[in-house]
Amino acid sequence: MVSLADENLPMPDAPRPRRFGGAVAVGAGILLSRLAGLVRERAIAHYLGLSDAKGDYTAALRIPNLLQNLLGEGVMSASFIPVYARLMAEGKREEASLVARTVGTLLALVAALLSVIGVIAAGPLVELIAPGFKSRELTVAMVQILFPGTALLVMSAWCLGVLNSHRKFFLSYAAPVLWNTAIIAAAIVAGRHLAGHDDDIAIWLAWGTVIGSGAQFVVQLPTVLALLRSGRPALALRDPGTRQTLRAFVPVLLGRGSYQLSGYIDQVLSSFLGKSIVGAIFNAQTLYTLPVSLFGMAISASELPEMSSTTGDEAARAAHLQTRLAAGLRRVVFLVVPSAVAFVAIGGPIVALLYQGGRFTEADTNIVWIILSGTAIGLSAGTQSRLLGSAFYALGDTRTPLYAGLVRLVLTAGLGYALVLPMRAAFGYAPVWGAFGLTASAGFAAWIEFVLLQRWLDRRIGHVAIPVKLGFGALAAATVAGAAGFGAHRLVHAVVHRTLPGSVAAIAAFGAVYLGIMTLAKVPEADDLVGKVTRRFRRR
Repeated sequence: MVSLADENLPMPDAPRPRRFGGAVAVGAGILLSRLAGLVRERAIAHYLGLSDAKGDYTAALRIPNLLQNLLGEGVMSASFIPVYARLMAEGKREEASLVARTVGTLLALVAALLSVIGVIAAGPLVELIAPGFKSRELTVAMVQILFPGTALLVMSAWCLGVLNSHRKFFLSYAAPVLWNTAIIAAAIVAGRHLAGHDDDIAIWLAWGTVIGSGAQFVVQLPTVLALLRSGRPALALRDPGTRQTLRAFVPVLLGRGSYQLSGYIDQVLSSFLGKSIVGAIFNAQTLYTLPVSLFGMAISASELPEMSSTTGDEAARAAHLQTRLAAGLRRVVFLVVPSAVAFVAIGGPIVALLYQGGRFTEADTNIVWIILSGTAIGLSAGTQSRLLGSAFYALGDTRTPLYAGLVRLVLTAGLGYALVLPMRAAFGYAPVWGAFGLTASAGFAAWIEFVLLQRWLDRRIGHVAIPVKLGFGALAAATVAGAAGFGAHRLVHAVVHRTLPGSVAAIAAFGAVYLGIMTLAKVPEADDLVGKVTRRFRRR
């Protein structure tokens, strides 16, 4: 069998992909939070299905989440962590603490102000995010409830920035479990006592979201204060580290904002497809973000402090980045390509396993499956772009990812608009296919962004080894695995006529066939994964 291990790398001494290291801690934390998120969505789906109230709740979450991501995790990762990590690597702990406390103080002030504005201006904001909704009263009420929790989530992201810089990945990425738990509890209590009153259940969900935001922040705060050795607020705006962070803030805000603005545009366009489609898109995006978070975010988050703390001249830093990117991109491709194929081949069984039941019907499952298939198009490109973007941020270059993000944004908006409004009006296809067009157009734009980032990074540090051979090998193996998973589902479901056994059989067959093929092909990442599992069983 042809080996996929001999990928052409830029340097003859490019290492065998190292064990996951920090990515394991990030991945473990993210896995717990994402599993809790799936349970959350299962609970909400059980009591609300794809009802109008679910669409109202999903739309109401959009603006607070936009601010959290703009001021929080994205900006923290790209503007604060490189500065803080470099100061720590140079042994300047006091200076690093001062920068962290100043950034935290500024974020708290800005987030608090925006929360007040959000409560006051909830009505006009909802008109902006959901112009297609015929009724907005419930959405407005929930936006007013949710906005105060935004400040807490922004401060939680600040905690994540400090913890990640100290390589304490698990706590920051596992903390959202508390956020999800609060919403799950609200869904169960409200669903059992307010059955049939969808609007009231949605209001309970909003309050549970705010309580969970507070819990997510509070659980991280003691460790952060201990690392900083002080909890005293600071406004050292003239400090060199603070000024460097703030200089990077605006281009990073715009660059990361392009991702969030893309989501906002999707929200606006999907509102013209109906509230049930808004809820269905959110369900599909929850599944889409699982491999993005577990694999793309885990690897990118663990690599950013490592790349940022590299010392030496420009040539040494470039060589170090090439080496880390070569191994990181291979891990991303090995894990994400099969995820994309699984969304298409066995997406129905996956959606049914996670959501179907109660108010969430088989018809709802098929709607989410179609939308999920559209997200698969750009899954690999989007996750690889995260790692390439982290390399630019480690180099102190915040503008290049911004330019690539803007190109992606324009393409996503233009194609999405055409597929949802004029083309749908002309051809009359169902709303679900308009939603498929939204996710598919975003995937196409993600590939354009990836190509731009790769070419521009080539010019900056030299050749970046994109694992093309591994990618095609993974695609071929995943296609065979997809056929096996689909067949296993049909066979088991025909025998037992139940959702759970058929879904489990599909997922198990897919995973076993994919990993088996890649192991036989002597792919190092597969050998490493199998070796880890084997060693753990031997220890037991």
